Parts: sequence; C-alpha cells; structure tokens
Amino acid sequence: MNIKIPKNLKKVRTVNLTSEDLITFEKKIQKVYENGDINAPVHLSSGNENELISIFQYVAKKDWVFSSWRNHYHALLHGIDENYLFNEIVEGKSMSTNSTNPNFYSSSIVGGIIPIAIGVAQAIKLKKQNNKVWCFIGDMTYETGIFHEAYKYSKNFKLPIQFVVEDNGLSTNTPTNEAWGIKSKNISEDIIYYKYERGFPHHGTGNWVLF
Repeated sequence: MNIKIPKNLKKVRTVNLTSEDLITFEKKIQKVYENGDINAPVHLSSGNENELISIFQYVAKKDWVFSSWRNHYHALLHGIDENYLFNEIVEGKSMSTNSTNPNFYSSSIVGGIIPIAIGVAQAIKLKKQNNKVWCFIGDMTYETGIFHEAYKYSKNFKLPIQFVVEDNGLSTNTPTNEAWGIKSKNISEDIIYYKYERGFPHHGTGNWVLF
C-alpha cells in the first residue's frame, strides 16, 4: 500500500469495517445492477479498500466528508448505514449520497464538491468549531483549475480542510497523463495522496444491462 499521510495528522478512531466488508457491499450492488433493478448509473469502487480504511482512521465522526460519483466506500467508512445506502443506490442515487448524520455530501459534477467543501470549512472556522472537512477527489479533478484555486484559498486562509487525491490514472476512460499532458505530478506534502488500479469501469460493471 503506497499512501502519503501528512505528519501533522493523528489517528482519532478505529475503523470497524474490513476490506472484505467493502468488497462484499459493492459485489451486492453489482448483482442488483446486472439484474436490471437499478434504473440509473452506478459508480462502483474497487482496488482502494485498504487505503481508505487507513485514511478513515484520521477522520473524526463529527467531521464533514465530501466525495464524488464513486462514493460508496467513503459513505460506509464514515458511518452511513449500509441498508440505508443500499436502498438509496437501488432508488438511483448512487452518485448523490448525502447525510447530516454523519456529515456527508457527494456530487456527480467534476469538481462540484470542492467549493461547497471550502464553504463548510470557512463556516467551521468562523464558528470556531473543532471539526474539519475532508474532500476526496480523483487525479482528473486534481488537475482542474477549480481545485487549484480552492486549494490556494484554503491555504491562504488556513481553513480546516484536508484534501485527498485518489489517483487511478484515468480521466473517465482516458489516461490522465495523456489527457492533460502531464510528465510528473507534484503533490504538496499537506495533501493525502495514493495510487490504485480501478477494479470497475468508470460506470456500470462492464456488462450490458437492459433496464
């Protein structure tokens, strides 16, 4: 497992879910989807179970977690009930999992969570609260202007936000380095970063499904 954790972070809890628990959940969604019982796109996680389990040891239960269209693992690890999440996905909300207990928000829009996460972090600072924001993005979103502007703003104003870059090497289905003309990535030391190989396609399961 190749993951970069900033030295100033401290573990705050024990994660009870195992990699097998996460894989079993996604396999369950895969089966239901391939049966044609989910009339909407699904974005499944695979290949980054251990990395996320390691990261969520640093995420407090009262923290805010922001994720993207591939959010099932993040939702489960932050404490969203498995049955609730399953029912939401079956109803077509795979890409829009949201909750206030625990604090969780996701969006299918590339970079869509970033300004909202910044706003929440600003509110936490103004209210002098002691929780923080975690914002999970992919390597494609990392290359966008919206990320770099938001990251600079968060640094300049010392906002309580932690960015996590999950690098599967792909911008949808095109290699990210090829799409953006990247020769090497320079990741700041205060950003959590890891590379993994995506186990599912960008959306769906790789099998043709008739709804």
